[in-house]
Amino acid sequence: MSSRKIGTQRAFDEAAADFAALGRHLWEPIGAATVAAAGLGPGNRVLDACCGTGASAIPAARAVGAGGVVDALDLSGPMIGELRRLSADLPQLRAHEADATAWETGGYDAVLSALGIFFFPDMTDGTERLISRVRPGGRAVFTIWRGGSMVTAGRHVGRAMAEVTDSAPPPEREPGLIDRINQAGAYAEWLSARGLSDVDVVVDELRLTMTPEVAWLVIIGSGFRGLLSDLEPGVVEQVRERYLDSLREGGVTELDATTLIGSGTVR
Repeated sequence: MSSRKIGTQRAFDEAAADFAALGRHLWEPIGAATVAAAGLGPGNRVLDACCGTGASAIPAARAVGAGGVVDALDLSGPMIGELRRLSADLPQLRAHEADATAWETGGYDAVLSALGIFFFPDMTDGTERLISRVRPGGRAVFTIWRGGSMVTAGRHVGRAMAEVTDSAPPPEREPGLIDRINQAGAYAEWLSARGLSDVDVVVDELRLTMTPEVAWLVIIGSGFRGLLSDLEPGVVEQVRERYLDSLREGGVTELDATTLIGSGTVR
């Protein structure tokens, strides 16, 4: 497993409980919109990749009903444990601690991944592997952040960490494929190049009201949690206070959390 993959998994393992708490504000609306784009029906078989605590897997399971199946995959054991707790009344939802890019079962009516494909070591290869798990005529739905989404929170918490620990701010992430396709037109072209037909990209506008509770959940209930992994609890509390002060000083009352929901038919 690559060091980047290990770091990502560690961050989400640590964030599992807070990830679920952030869900009603952020993950659940995004997951519901992802499922809506798939047009699922009773009896469908669905693969949900990088499922987290079930923001898309749970509504997908409800859509397919008792006669359907949703195989929900995530590398994080704590995330899968939380999903199993949340979906105890949905036997058609099967939660697996597994690497979505190595999943062998195929013939699904639809594959979903809400905010997951950009974590793959090779985003193109991983996405194509997921598409290959779907029967001809089935649907693939992949949701990504639109360019600029979530960056304000990361910028402010990075500054807070630097001030509290008297260190340089965390280095900027190296630009990658996701930065070239995070607008609707470019994303549609990229999905079409993966062999999907009838590609549609919906810009799903979402803005979070940044109350102190929500603003901190955005950090500890998401991939940003990894920034805090090596800090002592007392230092984390200082970072929290400085981060919230920084948001207030900057007049930040909302966070752009807009996504691009790309869908297409598998040939």
